[in-house]
Amino acid sequence: MLALKQTSREELAVKIKVALCAAGAAMLMSGTALPASAQALSDPVVAAKNPEALFHSKDPKLDRNKQAAYHIEFDLLEAHHWNEAGKWLTDKYIQHNPMAASGLKGVVHYFVDVAHQKPLPLPAKMSVPVVAVVAEGDYVTVMTVRKLKDAKGNDYTTTWFDTWRFVDGKADEHWDPATLPGAPTTGPSASASK
Repeated sequence: MLALKQTSREELAVKIKVALCAAGAAMLMSGTALPASAQALSDPVVAAKNPEALFHSKDPKLDRNKQAAYHIEFDLLEAHHWNEAGKWLTDKYIQHNPMAASGLKGVVHYFVDVAHQKPLPLPAKMSVPVVAVVAEGDYVTVMTVRKLKDAKGNDYTTTWFDTWRFVDGKADEHWDPATLPGAPTTGPSASASK
């Protein structure tokens, strides 16, 4: 019984940390809309030189989850091999991106039928500009460089994130900062979608 209570406390602690991170991101993304003359003032976001190395951990469970996140990023999101999505996503796959329905079939439908992604050859190395991969408990967050233009047409970078909760080595739930196209925004980053 003591082990069960301890595990529940650990799970609760992870859920609280994820909720606090999400609340912090929401606070950063909310605020007053900026004028059209707004420009990026921050330093550029820089990708890791060896992104594949970020998808490993000495902890076997974290390593398995990070490897599944790697295959979601590389095989599915980069190479569009959605016919293999069942290897990395559960049938239930709870989706918090407003552009895609929950369930394995819903996310595959979005990328194949709505976004019209066709399978590409798997490149020798990942080309997605990964900044960091953070894993704790059942959660893995992948942060990537997002290249955008300001109101004057100048390039700038910001950070996109995807967070997955894993069950038995497969993603069972997903979060990202995507919003619906044309939806009113409360800040410049709220309109970004992957």
